[in-house]
Amino acid sequence: MSSQGPNASESGVPARRLGQARTPTTTIHPSDPSGITIGRRLVAGVDLGSTGMKMLVADEHGTEVVTSQVATPWRQGPGGTTEMDAASLVDTVLRVIAAAARDVAELTDARIEAIAISGMGETGMLIDDRGDAATSAFAWFDPRGAEQAEAFSPWIRAGFAGHTGLPLGAQVTVSKLAYLRDNGLSLAGLRWLNLPEFVAMALGGRVALEHSLTSRTGLIDQDSGQPWTAMLRELGCDQSLLPPMLAAGASFGWANSADLPANVQGALLTVAGHDHLVAAEANGPLPKEHYHVSMGTAEVLLRVIDHPLGYEARARLADSLINEVRHVVPGKHVLVAGVKSGLVMRRILQAAGINDRTGRDRLDSDVINLPYEGRAASAIELSGARNDDGVLHLAVRGDGVSPAEIFAAALRHTNDEIARLIEAMDRELPPARSSTLTGGWAGMAAVRRARERVLPHMTVSNREQETAFGAARVASRLLLSVPHSLSQ
Repeated sequence: MSSQGPNASESGVPARRLGQARTPTTTIHPSDPSGITIGRRLVAGVDLGSTGMKMLVADEHGTEVVTSQVATPWRQGPGGTTEMDAASLVDTVLRVIAAAARDVAELTDARIEAIAISGMGETGMLIDDRGDAATSAFAWFDPRGAEQAEAFSPWIRAGFAGHTGLPLGAQVTVSKLAYLRDNGLSLAGLRWLNLPEFVAMALGGRVALEHSLTSRTGLIDQDSGQPWTAMLRELGCDQSLLPPMLAAGASFGWANSADLPANVQGALLTVAGHDHLVAAEANGPLPKEHYHVSMGTAEVLLRVIDHPLGYEARARLADSLINEVRHVVPGKHVLVAGVKSGLVMRRILQAAGINDRTGRDRLDSDVINLPYEGRAASAIELSGARNDDGVLHLAVRGDGVSPAEIFAAALRHTNDEIARLIEAMDRELPPARSSTLTGGWAGMAAVRRARERVLPHMTVSNREQETAFGAARVASRLLLSVPHSLSQ
């Protein structure tokens, strides 16, 4: 799942509509860039997000230099269908790279020597033997595939969560593949690439998969880490559908596309992995008894575990819509639980006519001036944050209910959903002892006050682009692991 949805920025302020073009925006971070970058090697992290695609350039020690961002080029269709074609994807990535590279060139003659790509899970493309896309990329939140998931063989449905660590539904890749198959696409001779791996290939890298992203497709058995052959047979294909799998941060080759700027040409390429996991590791290894919580359209709770929990535990967790999949750290697994908190809160902002940061900050102040329990709670009924829901249901049964009261009710509702997820995880593992809250919504004091009630010993990250920064740190590790002469 992605930490952001199709119509919201990370700050919780509505972004432009899907498919609307946007000129890349860039930010130069250092006040004295020449003193930071001279003599230091540069790396970049790319984050292929649901709302925006970003590139963050840093030096080898993690000092941020430049960021650029452009809207994700989704194309909307009827019934919530959302996709992007390969040409639009590649063009957008090249634009975001060019914008950052241009600003870097104005600061220093140093070139960007390594690029790591992260991004959303459950979205990718089928390619032919020439590397050309045979399909568009469906968004992870696209509803297509729901009927196919219901129509899978009974033994596939019964064993799906236990084998794959994922609840079966439209979101998982196998359901989208079955939809394509049922609508006339032959899967024979095609290969699957998740979105970051497709972009790595388009920039000149090798055709390969990364473990954490592929772990979210429904094609992998979590105990063995190998393809689940019964699922492949169900789709009518074999293991040739899956290119070789590499660890996050392994070399994917070099960026040698002729369309890249001169100061990016020849950069080492890698795939950093699934966005939430990359963000969680951005500032170093995540402690074992710790929650990393990122708040975008989906609020994601992530916890690292040392080994797979096993078939029965995965099936129990899936009943609570909790995933157990492979981490970006070799040998580690993660529990991933989601709540559509940001979606519910964004729709409340929209209904209240709040569409900018000033309005959101004013609402935040109004909410924080209420007691946590509100003053009109008995007059409000609100739901919709459960991860398989996403429809804001609101009933106001009395007078005197302000937008602040409704927003406070949403925070209590999402706290209740988070508490249920934590309770389910605590049945399988010792309770977590600490947590970190990240993401744009974490900038609201009312959100922080609410989450302190359900998250243990909570701290807050103020980094704006945690996934892109985490990917840049992966690129730095790759750069330092390769002899300098080979990265020239």
